[in-house]
Amino acid sequence: MDRELPEELFGAGVVGAPMAGGPSRPALAEAVSRAGALGFLAGGYKSAEALAGDVGELSATGLPFGVNLFVPANEPVDREAILAYRERLRPLADRLGVDLPEPRWADDDEYPAKLAHLLENVPAAVSFTFALPPAGDVASLRTAGALVFQTVTSAQEARAAEELGVDGVVVQHAAAGGHFGSFLPGPAFAGQLHELVSAVCAAVRIPVLAAGGIGTPQDARAARSAGASAVQLGTAFLRTPEAGTNPVHRAALADPAFDRTAQTRAFSGKTARGLENAFMRDFADAPSGYPTLHYLTAPLRAAAVAAGDAHGTNLWAGTGWREAREEPAADVVARFAV
Repeated sequence: MDRELPEELFGAGVVGAPMAGGPSRPALAEAVSRAGALGFLAGGYKSAEALAGDVGELSATGLPFGVNLFVPANEPVDREAILAYRERLRPLADRLGVDLPEPRWADDDEYPAKLAHLLENVPAAVSFTFALPPAGDVASLRTAGALVFQTVTSAQEARAAEELGVDGVVVQHAAAGGHFGSFLPGPAFAGQLHELVSAVCAAVRIPVLAAGGIGTPQDARAARSAGASAVQLGTAFLRTPEAGTNPVHRAALADPAFDRTAQTRAFSGKTARGLENAFMRDFADAPSGYPTLHYLTAPLRAAAVAAGDAHGTNLWAGTGWREAREEPAADVVARFAV
């Protein structure tokens, strides 16, 4: 390994995963950082103004923290397939009494403004997901003083990130909850997380953070033994009081009626893992098309949450969700710390 991560940021060996859509609010990032780990804010789905507010709130604490950005991919989509999916959703929308929006075909057009804000209000770390950012963005952030990380799902992606000049990679296993951050074609890694970590560590000479399905301290130790400098935890924090997890999601994580996780495109058009529910089963053949489907299904999901219906909204969770506890974030950090 050619580079070492700062002890003051990564000494505990724990990073709080950026979970977009509500869970990773400033209170959670603050609690994680205050406990000696590194908390992260999620910039995905937020406006530049909203992200600036979160960054300002956390900066005022004087604690180190990171910010994650979704890199706009603007991949071509099958518009006819998405319009047909919209029609399939219409009966559900009618039952819930909500209007389906017109499809939003463009990806995040506020990415430049978010990046500009982070260059002026530099956090300790910035991570990127879904695609490689422009090399100039990485260089500018590093020059400004931020550590830069890239989410990868394979050794091939890790090598591409290293060539881009990032300080480290977040190696995400398919067991992770929420969206899968792959950006190069190819099947998901078939082995266990520690095996994926070993493969990536053998392929690059920059620090590796391990993520995906880490439910127990034993899982974390296995990832570190394989070469990970730290573990990134997401699902483990979802039931903490500091997380912005909505009540329906929070209750489902503790409900024995939900007995498995599965991957789906039904809610957002991009592969993501969550507790399997009726929506996922009913729309198992949903087309790809992120983030168009995310915005298309947003009113349906909001109405389901308002109605207390766990089968009508996304319940993102990794395979280790059974181990998530209703406890303060600091206790989660303590359990998984080095």
